[in-house]
Amino acid sequence: MILEDTATQPPEPKPETRSRLRELFSSRRVSVPVFVVAFAVYWYFVGLPTDPMLAAIWLWMGTIAFRPEQPWRYHLGFARDWIPIVLLLVAYDFSRGLADNGTAPHVTEMIHADEWLFGGTLPTLWAQEHLYDADQIHWWDVLASFTYFSHFVVCLTIAAVLWFRSRPRWAAFMRRWFTLTAAGLITYFVYPAAPPWWAHEHGYIAQEVVRMSGRGWEAIGLHGGSKLLAVGQSMSNPVAAMPSLHSAFAMCAVAFFLTRVKKRWIPLLLAYPVLMSLTLVYTGEHYIIDAIVGYAYVGIVYLVVWLGERWWARRSGRRVGEAAESLLRAAAPAAPAASDAVSADAAAAEVGAAPAIPHEETAAPRAETADPVKRSTTD
Repeated sequence: MILEDTATQPPEPKPETRSRLRELFSSRRVSVPVFVVAFAVYWYFVGLPTDPMLAAIWLWMGTIAFRPEQPWRYHLGFARDWIPIVLLLVAYDFSRGLADNGTAPHVTEMIHADEWLFGGTLPTLWAQEHLYDADQIHWWDVLASFTYFSHFVVCLTIAAVLWFRSRPRWAAFMRRWFTLTAAGLITYFVYPAAPPWWAHEHGYIAQEVVRMSGRGWEAIGLHGGSKLLAVGQSMSNPVAAMPSLHSAFAMCAVAFFLTRVKKRWIPLLLAYPVLMSLTLVYTGEHYIIDAIVGYAYVGIVYLVVWLGERWWARRSGRRVGEAAESLLRAAAPAAPAASDAVSADAAAAEVGAAPAIPHEETAAPRAETADPVKRSTTD
């Protein structure tokens, strides 16, 4: 008889303990706080994720944290649906840097347009003269930095939430968002335009224009976020300012919900793109005319996509109707002759006429009456 040394073997957990641990780790009350803490730590030490791939990974982990009870097949569906989106965003970032093609950008047109709109005053110069302090960071500088950065995450977050709750709405939003992105990218190639800070550096604006998108993060200790944003800006195309996709993306995110919320929430929603545009003007990133053209792009894109969706729905409905009709015709059995006769009798009874006689029955008596005549004539 062999005796096992039970003293060196850990006791196996009871089934109740296993089920409790599984239930604990699959509970939203645990997974969501863990995700929030992990994201906060990453934000503090590395910075907010401006790269589309990193942003999509964090959003994916967020959907897992909010639905930990779902099987992995469900969570892998997020990766399946979002891989094309991430690849398109990465391709957009790389191609955007090539949009100027080494040609001279348009500069003075936007300056003259803003001066015409505001009676000879350039809004960026006025805002920095009255609000910017080189020796002190104010609360509105912090707000401006967070507003500017929201451009990189708001549309992605909305898309993730829509994917989480309604796939048809997710698809509708993505059609509008990517059409807008493509329209902006094409414009960058056709019409490269310089922002205010670039115009000052190259002598088109004599008064100083400070580029300070990430300045507010320094005041709250997020030095990594400021450095990360500076690196991203140094790698982007400096003359891709018309239209302002920062303003366009903000309006795109809001416009999608204007018909889906109560009217009292509409002013609050519209405050976001307005705040984004004011931030861009104050930080020297864009002119007012850039934001106005960005808003116009959103309106045109939404109209074009809506018309395309209506056309596709009519075409799909017509094709489905034709396919259903052909299937019904193929599946319908051939009507027998007796049923034709019954229906003919019923129709005749309604009009008071004599009932119809089947063809097979009428042919035989005629043959019988014709035979005696033939026999008599031949005899």
